[in-house]
Amino acid sequence: LPKLVESGGGSAQAGGWKRLSCEASSYSFSMKCVGWFRQAPGKEREAVAAIYLSWATTYYSDSVKGRFIIARDNEKDAVYLHMNDLKPEDTAMYYCAADWPCAHGSAWSRRDLPKLWGQGTQVTVST
Repeated sequence: LPKLVESGGGSAQAGGWKRLSCEASSYSFSMKCVGWFRQAPGKEREAVAAIYLSWATTYYSDSVKGRFIIARDNEKDAVYLHMNDLKPEDTAMYYCAADWPCAHGSAWSRRDLPKLWGQGTQVTVST
């Protein structure tokens, strides 16, 4: 079965950085979207960043724009989220998601569309 596995979470101090990785097994990221969502306790899951592989187009939420970078490793079928200048409000469970059409409008941020999800990796940012 297709599977996504996240890694790289953990604790960081405000202003620090983390790099999350998402690797696929039995699945190729190929032509559709791959991205990251996050969910903090008591809050809804929200989109963080996505990359539309066909056009190498990236999308970011306003809260992370300029601090986070999503990137892909074509050879490994892996996607990374480089998180810089971390803030306490970045504390959340981060989920990798894949396989949804995201090239138009706000589709990249819709949590109801991805067909494949990872189990999540926790990121905790302290002051």
